[in-house]
Amino acid sequence: MDVIEVLPRLRMLRFPVGAAYLWRDDDGLTLIDTGTADCAAEIEEVLDGELRRIVLTHWHEDHTGSAAELAARYGAEVVAHRLEAPVIRSEAVGAPPVLEEFEVPIRAALPPLPPAPPCRVDREVEDGDVLEFGGGAVVVAAPGHTDGSIALHLPAPRALFTGDAVANVGRTMLGVFHTDRVRAVESLHRLAELEADTAVFGHGDPIPHGAAAALRGAAAATV
Repeated sequence: MDVIEVLPRLRMLRFPVGAAYLWRDDDGLTLIDTGTADCAAEIEEVLDGELRRIVLTHWHEDHTGSAAELAARYGAEVVAHRLEAPVIRSEAVGAPPVLEEFEVPIRAALPPLPPAPPCRVDREVEDGDVLEFGGGAVVVAAPGHTDGSIALHLPAPRALFTGDAVANVGRTMLGVFHTDRVRAVESLHRLAELEADTAVFGHGDPIPHGAAAALRGAAAATV
């Protein structure tokens, strides 16, 4: 795992597959996504405060894999969209992606991921709900990658967590492996309208400064 300081209060935890993020407030830490099921021990090594909450942007195994272990160990509140919660709890099965032709070989080349153990969800959120970190983190519904995918917008520090709605691998672009590409494109355009200096992604490099322009460029290039 690589640890990258994106902002004084924000660290990226980069794993072989995907990333998680730690936001530090004076009263504790918020973890956004948790990597795969083998990442808990590495995440614990960088916890330098009380882990107060875990926010899951969507149910995929590379985002929820270590959530159950960390939530049980630290008693952290687990937050997810109401449409994702049944899948995260293993009460339902998430819909598979509808692959574009160019995505088929990409998907085939990926290693299998360990399954995510069932995890409790303490708070089910909707679009517009506000979470108590980062000066007020606004939940932004970003469906398309999965039905209940969310982004998080922190207006005060002008920071945006996109989950897998957007990627930044070589360039800022629409993510891949969506259940509904049309809705995913709509979500990209919505996120591009937000005021954001900093953006971080489920996959790819963070953008510490100038994120709004990169997001608008990605949206303009995607129909």
